[in-house]
Amino acid sequence: MDSLYSALGGEDFFRRLVSGFYAQVKTDDLIGPMYPDDDWDGAEDRLRWFLAQYWGGPPTFNEQRGAPMLRRRHFPFRIGMAEAERWLELMSNSLDQFSEDELNPAQREALWNHMQRVAYMMINQPGEHPGMR
Repeated sequence: MDSLYSALGGEDFFRRLVSGFYAQVKTDDLIGPMYPDDDWDGAEDRLRWFLAQYWGGPPTFNEQRGAPMLRRRHFPFRIGMAEAERWLELMSNSLDQFSEDELNPAQREALWNHMQRVAYMMINQPGEHPGMR
């Protein structure tokens, strides 16, 4: 396989992953309010496009949104350690929907390591970043 995107089955895998994540976010008391009630589908598309593109899928994110600029796009939101950890908890729950036949341990670890880096990179509250204590 040329990419993790291909190895995981492409668009279908990332659609299921992101859908499972957002099903939880919609009712989450901590990070749910950060998302616009009138744009759940758009938020879901953007995350799916980003993850698919990062892992070797089509460049839809760049075509639709330009360069990711993740920290800049998330800066208007108060993101501390609690928010990052909740994001990771919900994403871990979504990863749990896949059997080892669909997502083997090495693939899951690769995805999870990336998600941890991204979640902690989003922290924008002074003194809460794990690398700045």
